[in-house]
Amino acid sequence: MAKKNSNAIYAVALVLFLGGLGYLVFSGLTEDSVYFLNVSEALAEDRTQIKQARLFGKVSPKNLVIAEGKLGAAFDLVDKVERGKSLRVEYKGALPDTFKDDVEVIVEGRFTPDGELFEAKTLVTKCPSKYEEQSKEMEKQKS
Repeated sequence: MAKKNSNAIYAVALVLFLGGLGYLVFSGLTEDSVYFLNVSEALAEDRTQIKQARLFGKVSPKNLVIAEGKLGAAFDLVDKVERGKSLRVEYKGALPDTFKDDVEVIVEGRFTPDGELFEAKTLVTKCPSKYEEQSKEMEKQKS
């Protein structure tokens, strides 16, 4: 009698575990998916079908418009490999101190319905190499 009862408990536990795992996989692959693309990959996709995306590239010095008080920017995001490809990005919010032309950035947001403009909700700049060099020098001094 005890053997049948323990088998039933294991079966129920297994069903609950597999159901929870299936739910996590399903929810992770559907609504919360964010594409991580470079500019040339984004240009190759049907941008009207991408709900959320994270793009990376370099800020072009051409057509760079920074809002008063560094509270937003509109710029062309250029592919790091294929320099001739770019997307127009508009960001409204406080800009990082390291934001300037020719810096590498990652922007997250969505395309406008026509797919021509990327409206970024977040903007992160890559740390300049001078900070990496300074941290290496500091590590050497500690040794």
